[in-house]
Amino acid sequence: MRRPPSLVIGGALVALIVLAALLAPWLAPDPNAIALDQRLLPPSALHWAGTDEVGRDLFARILWGLRASLAAALAIVVMASVAGTLIGSLSGFVGGLVDTVLMRLMDMAMALPGLVVAMALTAVLGASLPNAVLALGLLSIPYYARVSRAEALALANRDFVRASAVMGAGLWRQLRVNIIPNLAAQVLVVMTLHIGAAILAVAALSFIGLGAQPPASELGMLVGTGRRYILEQWWYSLFPGLVIVLTVLAFNLLGDGLRDRIDPRAGKRSLVG
Repeated sequence: MRRPPSLVIGGALVALIVLAALLAPWLAPDPNAIALDQRLLPPSALHWAGTDEVGRDLFARILWGLRASLAAALAIVVMASVAGTLIGSLSGFVGGLVDTVLMRLMDMAMALPGLVVAMALTAVLGASLPNAVLALGLLSIPYYARVSRAEALALANRDFVRASAVMGAGLWRQLRVNIIPNLAAQVLVVMTLHIGAAILAVAALSFIGLGAQPPASELGMLVGTGRRYILEQWWYSLFPGLVIVLTVLAFNLLGDGLRDRIDPRAGKRSLVG
């Protein structure tokens, strides 16, 4: 089968972005090195992305910020996918009252304005990147639950699942052996698409001061800090903002490519709310 162009391009971009984040300790070993005599310098051969208000190299801080943003997004996606897949699989496979109760709870959660609720939760728990990750992870669970339930409903009536039940397989064995492994491909597509959305959400919370806190570096926080200097020191916000756009685009392309490869009939149907 011919690989979709979006899969190739997105995969290549994601590989480069992840590699840059992994190599940050070697490419830019000290993102917090202060040089007050070099504050707010424009991009140059010495400082590729310029410097910030206390003379720290912005290229170094962008690399470490990318590392933090990717780690936060991955934590959100893993948390939401594990919990959501378990809830959705249980709901779709068992059906009846269990399905009704669980899905009504998921519908109620999905009806809430996610980012606003995440802001409120983070403000209550305390402004920090771990709390932002926790809030966004909890609010993302319903999306995985809906996708997993739809797949589990279809799988529950398959012959191999019925045969396994006749042979005495219990609920958890059915979920572990027959249901969850067979819906993993669809969940993987959602996870890939969700990483881009999670990066944007983390950046938004950090932008308004509810995510990463100084002196840590995170892409949204860099954009937020740089907006104070945007009229004259344009590079401060521009470069981290471009990295956010490129990273989100890369993961969205990869997710679209995976979706087209796994289910070509899906077309342009979105799997993420």
